[in-house]
Amino acid sequence: MVGISSSTPVVARLRSAAVVMGPAFVVAVAYVDPGNFATNMAGGATHGYLLLWVIVGASALAMFIQYQSAKLGVVTGRNLPELCREHYPRPVTALLWAQAELVAMATDLAEFVGAAVALNLLFGVPLLPAAVITAVVSAAVLALAPLRRRRFESVIVGLLAVVLGGFLYQALRLGPPTGAAAGLVPGFAGADSVLLATGMLGATVMPHVIYLHSALTQHHHTTDPVARRRTLRASRADIVLALGVAGVVNAAMLVVAAGAFHGGGSARESLEDMHTGLGDVLGPGAALAFALALLASGLAASSVGTYSGQVVMEGFLRRRIPLALRRLLTMAPALAVLALGVDPTRALVLSQVVLSFGIPFALVPLLLLGRRRDVMGEAVNRRATTLFGAAGVATISALNVFLLVRTIAG
Repeated sequence: MVGISSSTPVVARLRSAAVVMGPAFVVAVAYVDPGNFATNMAGGATHGYLLLWVIVGASALAMFIQYQSAKLGVVTGRNLPELCREHYPRPVTALLWAQAELVAMATDLAEFVGAAVALNLLFGVPLLPAAVITAVVSAAVLALAPLRRRRFESVIVGLLAVVLGGFLYQALRLGPPTGAAAGLVPGFAGADSVLLATGMLGATVMPHVIYLHSALTQHHHTTDPVARRRTLRASRADIVLALGVAGVVNAAMLVVAAGAFHGGGSARESLEDMHTGLGDVLGPGAALAFALALLASGLAASSVGTYSGQVVMEGFLRRRIPLALRRLLTMAPALAVLALGVDPTRALVLSQVVLSFGIPFALVPLLLLGRRRDVMGEAVNRRATTLFGAAGVATISALNVFLLVRTIAG
């Protein structure tokens, strides 16, 4: 009896942590969406392990950002869009909402195109009908979100496991990545590598889930300091675990492409080329694993992206539209791209560049609100936390300015 009694507080703490665990895994899906396939594998195929440091750095930055978002929800009981509406002038709120909607469309472009390509690779379904199938399946997954959140999280985690398993299988088939350690040293090799790095950053640090994470944790709000600290510790563990898995997947994408394609003499620029190349180099099992991982990624990330868009509209505008209607509106650009015959992989890479431009619009308000005592109370961020976040914003903005100048000059 003494043993049972002494373990009861431990069991209670574990149960309390388990209640909070889960949101980060929903968020993590956005960090391994089809845009990551396009940018990370293009980076590995073109530059070998050179840009591996970008993935490592972006993953660490993502953990920091998502914790700040989760903390905001737990401490205030409101999400980031709601707080922006409460504390900023109406024109600023309108601007933030407009760019967030553009980010949602860019996100959906990546998810739909990626899943459509996967269905085409697996079953030969033409891209446009494949996108419609993606819409139907992702809508079914999304229907679980409002009323059956735990079941929704379980489905998303299952799809994430498919993506992880697919790339671990490919990595095992490839063998040890000789020379990968050199890619941990920061560096570029011309303007093209900077463009790819910007796209990789946009694919890894996702602005729409910065908004979403605060909404997923706001229901755990408590004014009890002890309970709040416990909740924040559990959220930290959730984020490190989930985004650690996402970081491993992203690194595996680049490592597999670098080991299989770099220096091989043949260009592997499209997802279709990469699928074929993996089959040639690693065998048909690796090609199948790639296509299944791409499909799971597109379906999961598409559902999460639409859910994020609903949070954004409700928070900034206090307006709500049916999820089915939002699904139709945000998928329109993707359907247009596929109908016009635009190269899917190129569209994916460019969508990730667009997303990188959206990161400061989400991150700056998050940092400004986190440093305000009237918003955060005793949980207000320290100056070092704000400075670290500001350095991240400055780095992202500098890459975006370089990209803009290069595009105009070209």
